Amino acid sequence: MSTQPEQVLENQLIEQLSNQGYTKVSIPDEASLLANLKAQLEKHNNIMFTAKEFERVLNILSKGSVFEKAKTLREKQHIVRDNGDNLYFEFLNTEHWCQNQYQVTNQVTIEGSYKNRYDVTLLVNGLPLVQIELKRRGLEMKEAFNQINRYQRHSFGAKSALFQYVQIFVISNGVNTKYYANNRHQSFKQTFYWTNNENKRLTNILNGFTSEFLDPCHISKMICKYIVLNETHKILMVLRPYQYFAVESIIDKVKNSTQNGYIWHTTGSGKTLTSFKASQIIMKMPQVKKVVFVVDRKDLDYQTTKEFNSFSKGSIDGTDNTKALVKQFSDDTKIIVTTIQKLNTAISKKNYLAKMEKMKEERIVFIFDECHRSQFGDTHNRIKAFFNNFQMFGFTGTPIFADNAVKNELGKRTTKELFGECLHKYVITDAIKDENVLKFAVEYVGKYKQKESATEIDIEVEDIDRKELMESPKRLDKIADYIIANHNRKTHNKEFTGMFCVGSTDMLVNYYDILHRKKLEGKHNLKIATIFSYVANEEDADANGYIPEEVAIAAEPNAAYTINPHKRDKLESYIGHYNAMFGSNFTTKDSQSFYNYYNDISKKVKERKIDILLVVNMFLTGFDSPSLNTLYVDKNLKYHGLIQAYSRTNRIINEQKSQGNIVVFRNLKEVTDQAITLFSNKEAIDVIIMKPYEDYTQKFNEGYIELLKVTPTVNSVNDLVSEEDELAFIKAFRELMRLKNTMTTFANFDWEDLAMEEQLFNDFRSKYLDLWQKTKDDTAKEKVSILDDVDFELELIHSDEINVTYILKLLASLKDVKKEEQETKKKEVVDLLTGEANLRSKRALIEKFIEDNLPEIEDTETIPQEFEKFWSEEQQKAFEVFVKEENLSSEKTQKLIEHYLFAEREPLRDELLDLIEGTKPNVLKRKSIGDRILNKVVNFVETFINGMDG
Repeated sequence: MSTQPEQVLENQLIEQLSNQGYTKVSIPDEASLLANLKAQLEKHNNIMFTAKEFERVLNILSKGSVFEKAKTLREKQHIVRDNGDNLYFEFLNTEHWCQNQYQVTNQVTIEGSYKNRYDVTLLVNGLPLVQIELKRRGLEMKEAFNQINRYQRHSFGAKSALFQYVQIFVISNGVNTKYYANNRHQSFKQTFYWTNNENKRLTNILNGFTSEFLDPCHISKMICKYIVLNETHKILMVLRPYQYFAVESIIDKVKNSTQNGYIWHTTGSGKTLTSFKASQIIMKMPQVKKVVFVVDRKDLDYQTTKEFNSFSKGSIDGTDNTKALVKQFSDDTKIIVTTIQKLNTAISKKNYLAKMEKMKEERIVFIFDECHRSQFGDTHNRIKAFFNNFQMFGFTGTPIFADNAVKNELGKRTTKELFGECLHKYVITDAIKDENVLKFAVEYVGKYKQKESATEIDIEVEDIDRKELMESPKRLDKIADYIIANHNRKTHNKEFTGMFCVGSTDMLVNYYDILHRKKLEGKHNLKIATIFSYVANEEDADANGYIPEEVAIAAEPNAAYTINPHKRDKLESYIGHYNAMFGSNFTTKDSQSFYNYYNDISKKVKERKIDILLVVNMFLTGFDSPSLNTLYVDKNLKYHGLIQAYSRTNRIINEQKSQGNIVVFRNLKEVTDQAITLFSNKEAIDVIIMKPYEDYTQKFNEGYIELLKVTPTVNSVNDLVSEEDELAFIKAFRELMRLKNTMTTFANFDWEDLAMEEQLFNDFRSKYLDLWQKTKDDTAKEKVSILDDVDFELELIHSDEINVTYILKLLASLKDVKKEEQETKKKEVVDLLTGEANLRSKRALIEKFIEDNLPEIEDTETIPQEFEKFWSEEQQKAFEVFVKEENLSSEKTQKLIEHYLFAEREPLRDELLDLIEGTKPNVLKRKSIGDRILNKVVNFVETFINGMDG
């Protein structure tokens, strides 16, 4: 066969797209792209541009970041014509999304700092809005993802930068296909498979994916309706298939019926975004007067408040101002974002009823972000009694069925009784399969009657009816010691954070005091914070599944409390510790200050500034922090309360976070299995809960055998002949790194259980890093390497403790040891430098400091200052050498490096060549010289600047 398999796939895809209504066009370069854009915009808008007028159009298109360009794409446009007339036109018809011009092209070549040729591009009205990158079968999809990232660095922003208008990327190796939004900051974890309405994946690009997802009308609808412009982070987000189908099902109900319904999407799957998008679309329907988006204020931390306000300015006013809500009902506000508490007040208090009366007959759609808060049943009845023309839709991750319904004054109420039919379902097993949430690693710690994958330790877990046993100081002390001993292991040396939920505020006070005392004794340096409200203490022995609404403060700041003075004083002193730790000034004495404390804790946990957050009920529902990976449990949980609490830990963030860790100090095995069975099915336990430690050691030992088949010894890595052989080694060792990353979080992890010795693992790791360094440094080559886009997953190697600061501490200890031990210590430091990806570029200089400077330093206290002085001098020398070698302007190079540090892209070739003083290189040498200068800039930053603040 004369053509490559990738080429065959490309040809077949283009043929299928042509049959689906795309016009095939040849666009080899930038000039053709611009000429085609002019013709397509003229056709779409039924106008003609003169050359000067089209320049004005290109001027509009050239401005701003990817995010700002996404806004430009959707806005109506205006230029002044050559004759002075106003001309209005559009780049995209977002209202009638099928009424646009569709074309397909391939192998467009754009030259930036490198010349890049893109596989298949879908043009809408001449603009490249969808980019498809193909890899041959057998290659990892991540390689296509990394290739697109390279294009974004090297050429998407070059010249007219029209490829910054791409809204959706598609990556495929034929049999597997994923899509994602144009957001350079996301990881491969934020790429999605498309599915049908029943969550069945359409993975084959030629058999299902193209006919469904890339259909001209459908892809337009995704771009026009289902991409969210996130104002807070200034990024594009595209909805996942289950979010799309859920919103479509609600829209269908609003258009064609007056029935209610609910969406069952598992915790952590992005329900708020789905419900918000539904509100946004329904708001624009002429038959709907208002959309009321109802949330529990507790969930509205700073981030969510920003999101809502970016869409509907001032819709969340941060106060208990029901008056403002009533005003929004009576004015022309189309979407109202409110809390359950304010809504209740507006339709029940006499002084508001007169103003609300005129809304009784209007068509109002209510969307409840989490439809099982404790006040919900009451609100539900009030809405039904007050409004005559309403529809209600609820979102929940844990529906109430007959099995887990709890009786209250309104009787037992299931989700179906409150809302009607389930309109779309996406359960926890779907989310784990799609890698949208992580599995749980549940570790039962304590003294069990029957040992069941438990860590056997002298902690009582069984006698749950005897309060004095479960709350005895001796038991709590042992648990505190266990947490202190294992927290670093669980959180990858505090790369992630933990939460500790306990059975009552009495227990919380005891635990906090024990942990604080141990900190003062120097037994740990964990940053521990806590928050609880002073409602009358609830026993949790019946653990009915509901996590009580303890958060009166987070619902309405001036709520009245049944105050326990002792508890309040305790919390005031704990907030004092927090204030001392973070330089803040919060207090319980002022309800708004306490509410601000709640928000600040939320923020600090997300920023990884708190190691363990100690709670009774707060933060166990509705709190979303991807950096939280461990939940310690000394509390009875059940059904939806258990799933909600466990789900605080299973948000996806990066390769290093491989699971949510649940460490349980009570016998919750049976109730955990019951909860999983209820919210998915009995078989799902194996899907949701991670395998025991022994399974991972067995897998590791099998993987070690596979590694030895490729490279029998460490030195045989040097003898690998082809890139294919190197790739086989990378994949084999990367698998061992992934398994080791998971195993180290188990409390009983021990290298003795593995066939491979720790030293041998570290030696292979150095070779692995050598290969990574080689692909990084080898920029002079013309040929594209198959290793260029391999993901080395360096976050699996990164250890937060081993940075420049850590090395300086080691150097201080090196000074203090006896002469005969110094060589051994020195070798340890050098080995560390070799094994850490973030320190390799600094190795030669640190070794020089050890040899030349360290012996001259008398006082070890001054090592950091001496090192900083040495580093600055070396940096200045290296800068001068590099500038002189390449004949560059010092001032311009300094500015370019500063810009590179803060910009989102590597410098372009023209920018690099502009640094040269005197004669510029001829056309034949431009590429090689530009690449050489770029390589030196990147290496300079990598060596002297990156990683120096640790």
